[in-house]
Amino acid sequence: MFSFLLYSISDGVCRITLNRPEVYHALSPGLIHEIRDAVEAAGADESVRVIVLTASGDRAFSSGADLKEASEPIQAGERLSLGEKLRTTYHPMILAIRSVPKPVICRLNGLAAGAGCSLALSCDQVIMAEEAYLSLLFVGIGLMPDAGSTYFLPRLVGQQKAFELCATGRRVYGPEAERLGLVSRSVPSADLDKTVEELVSYYASAPTQAIGAMKLALNQSLTNSLEEQMEKEAQYQDLLGFTKDVAEGIGAFLTKRKAVFSGK
Repeated sequence: MFSFLLYSISDGVCRITLNRPEVYHALSPGLIHEIRDAVEAAGADESVRVIVLTASGDRAFSSGADLKEASEPIQAGERLSLGEKLRTTYHPMILAIRSVPKPVICRLNGLAAGAGCSLALSCDQVIMAEEAYLSLLFVGIGLMPDAGSTYFLPRLVGQQKAFELCATGRRVYGPEAERLGLVSRSVPSADLDKTVEELVSYYASAPTQAIGAMKLALNQSLTNSLEEQMEKEAQYQDLLGFTKDVAEGIGAFLTKRKAVFSGK
């Protein structure tokens, strides 16, 4: 089904694993399109309640754009539209992650550089190994951050820190990334899988449609007025009020038992 990533579903969990270890999971057009397709497939699959995005091996999550593939026309003196490349590859991938109404958890097992950093930051939660690092190293090749980084960064860390990280491209290791708010948690590599699985287990048994509505509502809150946002809340609550999970949750509350959500 996929050539550049591994895709599996088990017990409500879809695992999407970047699988180009020989190039540190560099983002070629083929891999980018497959990530988008995999996220969209998981979103359409009713059995999937949470998505985990990670990479094989323990050295890298993604080294960013596949520069070897992109460099030939530039080195030959040809004019290459980088903007058009972004519009047809990275933009659909990032938008697929942000719009899928299910939580996307990034298991950040190694370096995430350039667009690989953007990819990690686009996820709903990032659990990062302390030894891993994020780096927006675009400045080192005379470019600016893209694939959504200039959108996510100021919202996560504020304007001045976002500018610093973009303008210097310096490495941000796990503990600092957690302290700045770039990631949800930073843990020793030995504890990474356990920590991710605990979080995934929670989402796999949570009220999936409510979680999805929260995600979409929070996305929209960044540009909506208060009045517009409260109307969105009312619209989503209208839809959620007819779900089986709401009936289960209220019934469990009234009978003082633990709710068992089906995601429906």
